[in-house]
Amino acid sequence: MKKQLTTLLITSVLLSSAALANTDEQAFIDKMVKEHQFDAAEISSLLNQAKKQQSIIDAMSRPAEKRLNWGQYRKIFITDKRIKGGMKFWKENQAILEQAEKTYGVPAQIITAIVGVETYYGRITGKYSVLDSLYTLGFHYPPRAKFFRSELEEFLQLAREEGVSPTEPLGSYAGAMGRPQFISSSFRAYAVDFDKDGKRDIWENNADVIGSVANYFKRHGWKAGEPVAQLVTGEKKGFDEEIKAGYKPSLDVKALIDKGIILGSSLDKDAKVALLEMESDDGNEYWVTSPNFYAITRYNHSPLYAMAVFQLSEAIRQRMGR
Repeated sequence: MKKQLTTLLITSVLLSSAALANTDEQAFIDKMVKEHQFDAAEISSLLNQAKKQQSIIDAMSRPAEKRLNWGQYRKIFITDKRIKGGMKFWKENQAILEQAEKTYGVPAQIITAIVGVETYYGRITGKYSVLDSLYTLGFHYPPRAKFFRSELEEFLQLAREEGVSPTEPLGSYAGAMGRPQFISSSFRAYAVDFDKDGKRDIWENNADVIGSVANYFKRHGWKAGEPVAQLVTGEKKGFDEEIKAGYKPSLDVKALIDKGIILGSSLDKDAKVALLEMESDDGNEYWVTSPNFYAITRYNHSPLYAMAVFQLSEAIRQRMGR
């Protein structure tokens, strides 16, 4: 009897979830018709073609891996192989990178490092149908359903605008696409047709990849010629409050210098910066970071990510003799 009740309860929950998903799908169809003038039958057909993939839900639900400190995180991305890959990418796309830097003010090494960290220079871009990913997470993953339904809304508009079939693009389990791993809303807002061939292709066209990454940074506050981060020398204690202030620049350079931090001359004493403590098994590092570092965190909201991009970019630049 107990087993039968348990089975009935599970069946009831599944039926309720299915009914809710169907209700949400109909509301989504109605919204696409009313707000974006899609054909209801077309959207209904696409949702019917989309496949719920349990592996996507499992990936989203998987408990976070053991928290990595900076020293451990660095070893993943600052490798000889990834540096050499960056050099190859830079050499093969030098003219485009120079054009992007001239147009947007974002250095070649930063653009290169982003593509290197995100997809190993286009080698690992994701194997999931973007339609399946966004459908699965939008209608079968309640914790973030609202966000992913919004991204599905963006994706279907993107597909119409770019003239591609919604069933074709592949990406990550979370729906990030192409060599720079743009989500759909970022694609629509920041992707550019940098080579003027009539389409924005971030899957195969490095001109569009490079131009789109540069445009993203420019639109998120990148300032040409300004520094990114400096390793702290001199006094390293007594800065708990400054570190707690976070990685968004809010501290005065002059105040840090007055407290004993030694900085290079490239930082304006009236500038706003952040002070980061980067944990490592070999001893913690302290970095003063600028608005340009913060701009990198707009791509991925993690100081570890931003520091990996910055240090990889510097390693590539130095190897290139720039």
